[in-house]
Amino acid sequence: MKKEDIKKILTFTIKEKEIIKALNLPEEIFLPLFFSVRFGGDWSVNKNSKKLMSVKEKITEYDEETKVGYTLEKIYLFVNPEILAEIGKVYRMEKCGNKNERELVERPYSTTVDGDYILEATLNPKNMKISVKHLQGPLTFSGPAAYGVSHEIEHLIIGDVHGIPFWDFEYVLE
Repeated sequence: MKKEDIKKILTFTIKEKEIIKALNLPEEIFLPLFFSVRFGGDWSVNKNSKKLMSVKEKITEYDEETKVGYTLEKIYLFVNPEILAEIGKVYRMEKCGNKNERELVERPYSTTVDGDYILEATLNPKNMKISVKHLQGPLTFSGPAAYGVSHEIEHLIIGDVHGIPFWDFEYVLE
C-alpha cells in the first residue's frame, strides 16, 4: 500500500472518530454503519446487550438533459430496532454472507421500523461527502430497503436467515 493511501485511510478514520465523539455515543454502536459505508450492504450486530442494524437505501438523481446522474446512498443506523408494521408479501431470492447459496424467502413490501436511536448517513458521490444526522422515528421503507430491514431483524432475533434453497427449484425448457 502506498504512503498516500495510508494517509487517506488514517484521515478518514480520524473523521469517523470525530463524528462519534460529537454524537456522544458508544463507539460500538457505529459498527453496522461503518460496515455499510466501507463494504456496502445492510448489516446487523448484537453488541453489549444492544441490537444494532444498518439499512441502505439507494436514490438515483439523473438529469435527462445532460444525461449525467449519481446515486445517493442513505444508510440508516438503528439502535434496538423494532418493526411496528409490515405490509404485503414479496417472494425473492436472497444470499446471506454466511451461506454459500441463495434461498427463496418471503419479505414484506413495506416496513415501518423505530429504534431507541436513529442516524442517517448520506453518501453523495457527486460531492464526495458523507453527511450524518440524527432522525426521529418511526421510518417507513418500501421495496429493497424494506427487505433489508426484514432480513437484518431476522438476524438480530433468530440468528440465521431461513428460506427455501434454490436447489428446490426446477429447470423447465420452454
